[in-house]
Amino acid sequence: MINSMDVVELKKLIDTNENLLLVDCREQDEWDAGHIKEAKFVPLSRFQELFESELPSKDAKIIMQCRSGKRSMNACMFLMEQGYEDLTNLEGGILAWQENGFEIVK
Repeated sequence: MINSMDVVELKKLIDTNENLLLVDCREQDEWDAGHIKEAKFVPLSRFQELFESELPSKDAKIIMQCRSGKRSMNACMFLMEQGYEDLTNLEGGILAWQENGFEIVK
């Protein structure tokens, strides 16, 4: 099962140092334009070759994020097929993060 959360929930988890892995699956130019500081960069175009080395723990709490939530949902479905268990899709992605006034870094 793939969970979903909004950016306000994510911000709370980050602020309380919750043990999670935030994965940004956008592409390099999007990442360079601005990303959430705590995010790990694993672009969807290279996801199948990188996911095992970048996401070694199948029971880690993984939150997938993209621009708006569509690509990250595809990444969640792919990871679920690979046996990952604790998957969450970030609703609204980086767009919603910025709309809420939360910080991004370049």
